[in-house]
Formats: sequence, structure tokens, C-alpha cells
Amino acid sequence: MSADRARRDPAPDGLLLLDKPAGWTSHDVVAKTRHLAATRKVGHAGTLDPMATGVLVLGIGRATRLLTFLVGCDKAYGATIRLGATTVTDDAEGEITATAAVNFSEGDLAAAVAGLTGDIQQVPSAVSAIKIDGQRAYARVRGGEDVVLAPRPVTVSQFTIQQQRPVVVDGVPMLDVDVHVEVSSGTYVRALARDLGAALGCGGHLTALRRTRVGRFDIADCTTLEALTGAADAGEGLPILPLAETAVGFARRSLTQEEAREISFGRRIPSAEPGRGEVVAAVGPDGRLVAMLDESRATARAQVVFTPASS
Repeated sequence: MSADRARRDPAPDGLLLLDKPAGWTSHDVVAKTRHLAATRKVGHAGTLDPMATGVLVLGIGRATRLLTFLVGCDKAYGATIRLGATTVTDDAEGEITATAAVNFSEGDLAAAVAGLTGDIQQVPSAVSAIKIDGQRAYARVRGGEDVVLAPRPVTVSQFTIQQQRPVVVDGVPMLDVDVHVEVSSGTYVRALARDLGAALGCGGHLTALRRTRVGRFDIADCTTLEALTGAADAGEGLPILPLAETAVGFARRSLTQEEAREISFGRRIPSAEPGRGEVVAAVGPDGRLVAMLDESRATARAQVVFTPASS
């Protein structure tokens, strides 16, 4: 253990909202945060590719148990799609495999976007972390295998064109399109870029990606790695959202003292809104986070309990 880490007290349980810089893997960020927070109990709620920036929600201590619920949240992104070229990875990190003339109307573009909006079947990018017979798809691609993944249902609730600008790459005219998308968990924005280009007959790939929201956590609430490092070096506390306040990221239910006690003992209580599909943060009269509840049925069941039972 390094001397500076030995001098630090472990960070309290809670969530850390980080604006991930380009060039860092999500694992790199977790490793750095473990050092700054003086604890190994750090995880993240959804990987961002190294080229991507933006919201990366980190859980520290007991708050790592919240991450499984955040992974499934809807997400929002700002992205740049380059039309006129296809790459092996569906983004700018991969080799260009084909180019084609950008020759379509605004109506064609609008129709292609509309076709990729709503509930759709999406084929994930071949260079992805999806496992095929125990091996990551990207490892198979790097090994020379031709990988085609099965389509899966995703929801693109918003796909908006914000700006367009012509570019020339190695003498080839292309078109950069800035977009805003809001998507369900498991949606590949790289695949949206690929499929938009395919629909327009010119090919497409992603050149920039910035995640602006995870569930109810927004980029405006995030801090930077530089700021975290500065705070740690100065002996200041990290800007962690305490466990008691993490309920702001979820649907919330206030419990009575008796309800909190029942849940803490692992018992069920009547659901406040039976049939609710999203997980619910149950908060006790003292403001502490008691549990995460499943209210999909008439009685609510605790999926994770944070406040231990006491007789």
C-alpha cells in the first residue's frame, strides 16, 4: 500500500458521479477511484468505451449494491455520426472498410432516423463485450472470426438531428451529423450510426460520444477526475452522494416506522403502486435508505436491504 493511500480514511458509502475523460477505460477510472477513495469496494454502473466521455456512475462501499439497478436505466447521449464510411468497429477506432457517396435528401435522412426510433430490433456491434460461447465478441473478431450477433429488442425513445456539416477525409467527401439520442439499456449508439448509414446507402460510423444522463443522474451533477485527484491530494473529502441521498436517482417511497421495520426483517408490505415496473428506493422516517423495493405485485419485496433489522 502506498504511503499516501495509507494516510487516507476510506471514503463513505455512496455514489460518485464522474465525467469520464476520453482515452480512459471504465476499468481505469474504477482503479483510480479505488486509490483516491482508499477502498477496493468501487464499481461502475455501465461501461463507456475509451473514446466516449460523460456520465459514469460509481458506487463506493455498500452503494455498489445499487449499481445493478442503475445499469438497467435509460440513458441519454450526444453523438456525432459520420456518414459516407463504414468501419470494422462501427466507430472511429476501427479501420475503414468501405466508403460511398453521400447522396440523399433531408427527407431521406428524416425517414431513416424515424425507422430507427421507437421499439426496434438492433444487431449489436460485432466488436462488443457480448459473450458467444463464453468468449467476448471482440476477441473473436480480433482472432479473425466473422462475427454476426443476433438482433435484440431495444427502445430508442428519442433520436434528434441537431447539426450537419460536410467534411473531407483523405480526399473523400463525407457528412458529420450531430445527434441527441435517448435509449434503453443495452442499446449500442455505434450500431445506430452503422444502421443509419446503411439505411441511407452510404455507410456510417460513430466519431464522438458523450453520455449526458444515466437514469435521473445528469452530466451537470458530475465531477472530473482532475477535481477528484485535487480534492484527495488536498486532504479534502470526495464529492460523494451519501447513501441516504441516493434515492434521488430512483422512484421514491417514504416508509412508516413499522413498514421500515418489516422490510428490514425481510418481510413484505403492501405495494404503494402495484404493477410499477421500476425499482423503488424505500426511505425510512429518519431519512435513511432502507431498501430497494420491487412493487410489480400487490405486495412489495425488498431486492436489497441497507438498514439491518433490529429487535
